[in-house]
Amino acid sequence: MKRTKQTAVMVLGVTLASVSALSACSTDKPAGGKDGGEVVTITHYTIDSPDRTFVEKLIPDFEKQHPNIKVKVTKAPYEQFDSKLQSSIAANNAPDVTSHWGYGGFMEYYNKGMLADLTPLMEADSFKASDYNMLEDLMNIYKVNGKTYGIPVNSYVTVLLYNKDLFDKAGLAYPPTDYNDKSWTYDKMVDYAAKMTVDSKDLNKVQYGLDFGWGERDQKPQYFGAKIYSDDTWQNGGKPSAVNLTKPDVIEAYKKIYGLIWDKKVSPTPAFSKSVSGQFGDPFLSGKIGMSVVGSWSLAASSEFSFKVGVAAVPQGPNEKVRSVLYVDPLFVLKDSKHPKEAYEWIKYLITTEVQEKSIELSGGNPPVNQKAAEKYYANFEGIEPKQIRQVYEGAIKHGAESYNHLISHYSQINELFINELAGVENGDKKVEEALPVIQDKLTKLLERVNK
Repeated sequence: MKRTKQTAVMVLGVTLASVSALSACSTDKPAGGKDGGEVVTITHYTIDSPDRTFVEKLIPDFEKQHPNIKVKVTKAPYEQFDSKLQSSIAANNAPDVTSHWGYGGFMEYYNKGMLADLTPLMEADSFKASDYNMLEDLMNIYKVNGKTYGIPVNSYVTVLLYNKDLFDKAGLAYPPTDYNDKSWTYDKMVDYAAKMTVDSKDLNKVQYGLDFGWGERDQKPQYFGAKIYSDDTWQNGGKPSAVNLTKPDVIEAYKKIYGLIWDKKVSPTPAFSKSVSGQFGDPFLSGKIGMSVVGSWSLAASSEFSFKVGVAAVPQGPNEKVRSVLYVDPLFVLKDSKHPKEAYEWIKYLITTEVQEKSIELSGGNPPVNQKAAEKYYANFEGIEPKQIRQVYEGAIKHGAESYNHLISHYSQINELFINELAGVENGDKKVEEALPVIQDKLTKLLERVNK
């Protein structure tokens, strides 16, 4: 959940003195069977956030079904998630189950050799994504060379939220939820944004039509059909051999992105967002923004909106294939886990229909990967028709690409570089043409250093 989306993480470092990992994992009997075998304890490490720690409430039911397995949840703040995870691994006290809920992503964990290959366990178990009502495309995100290293548990997508009150005031038709509606384009969205914008230095009067929060800073050009990273990135374990920040199409993409703020003036300035973030958190909650292209985790705050809100498809942009960023959260079994079979049983439990349905309420609205359970998720937002959310979700998955922060190695360092170097552009103090060559040079040197 990288993303503004959620995430804090939990770290667990627990050593079981009373359990023999060897004997527990070598038994031929099913994990958690009622055979009087030894009880093993697995640790589930997560961020210390209610949308993650809710799994503690599921443990009693799981342990009732699996008498030979105990589950302990360990936690850490988001900012400390990765460092504590690394410390526990170094101390030979690695947790059994976790996800990339800190700064690092899947490919970073994979390249560091932290993840267990789940393929043998899944083959022995005849695991099928369809048995858990899961799309095979989502399972494929966490495969490398045909081997599975993560099993999805939640699936966020990019959505367009809009303020119905501002649309009504401007006399605009609501945007469609159908991704096949060819009339809903990027240019039309910007035109709508202009009609809802009130340009004023008075914070009480100012109003913006669009907050275009599509993906992280290095992924945004993808929406416009531009490629920052070389094509071999996705075959090299998330390690690009070249970056293309000074290519004309990349430059033009960034001009469009930041032109929404400084040229067309339809998007909020960083100063505005900062001024309202203390009171509202998400600037969209201020009621002064007509549309917000954002991760679907923002839907969880729908009950806090002081205005009527709608959900729509992300409009068709220059990239005909990609209109949405997917944020699919998997669960990993760490390579150093002493109880991989039991950890695998815990993961399977968490993606069953019944548990995924229960998790929606307990987590405050986490979207399930189980498509049958998703029906309950779609009906979870007061004032928004379930069929509209379903249509937006299904269209976003079909037209989506997984978030770069999951698929590019050493992403935390890359992201920090983009944040620092684009700050001047975002604040209106520097031109895109000035910033990108500097980032090109620094990013190239960074990748040469970290991807040796």
